[in-house]
Amino acid sequence: MNDTASVTTVSQSVAPRRRAVAGISSEILVSAAWDALRKLNPRTLARNPVMFVVEIVSALTTVILIRDIVAGHGGIGFTAQIVFWLWFTVIFANFSEAVAEGRGKAQAENLRRTRTQTQAKRLGQAAGRQFEVVSALDLKEAIWCWSRPAT
Repeated sequence: MNDTASVTTVSQSVAPRRRAVAGISSEILVSAAWDALRKLNPRTLARNPVMFVVEIVSALTTVILIRDIVAGHGGIGFTAQIVFWLWFTVIFANFSEAVAEGRGKAQAENLRRTRTQTQAKRLGQAAGRQFEVVSALDLKEAIWCWSRPAT
């Protein structure tokens, strides 16, 4: 028998934590979902010719599906699948583009915030050891000439 006691903490007994994907937050995903629907505008999709053509074909096959339903034609399941996959392709492409844009904006904002929050040590004299802590934005570019004492 093993004489050592097994210690189990509450955090170990709970289900393992799910790790989030780096750089993707719920805010980015929600705004990307709305942006994906906004990008269905043909003028917006015209910048990407492949997705523009897929959207036009999706709209045409949707019209054909509606015509077949109204006319009572059989075998609309195949057409409905085609319509579904075409629209899914367009919306998913827009969604992934919007997520990439959201991540880029978040990264730019993070860099901007880092630049404003970075602290620097400004030397009082070039040879001295005294310094003051200031915002990095308060620093001015200067040319320093460091020289070693002659030996």
